[in-house]
Amino acid sequence: MAIKKKRNDYTTVSIPRSLHARIEKTIDGTGFVSVSAFVAFILRELLLEKTDKPLFAEETQIREHLKKLGYL
Repeated sequence: MAIKKKRNDYTTVSIPRSLHARIEKTIDGTGFVSVSAFVAFILRELLLEKTDKPLFAEETQIREHLKKLGYL
C-alpha cells in the first residue's frame, strides 16, 4: 500500500532572513526549487547520517540528482 502525502502535512520553521538570502544564492541554478526544498534535503541528510536509514523512498533519486549536479 502506497503512502500518500497530504498537501498540508507540513509545518513552518523560522530562519533568519540573512540565512534565507544566502541559501537562495547558494541554490540558484542547482535544481532545488525553493529554500524549503533545500533545507528539507539538508535536514534529511543530517538525520540519515545519524540513523543510516533512508527517510524517503525517493532518497536514492535525490542523491543521484545531486551527484549529477556536482554536490555529492
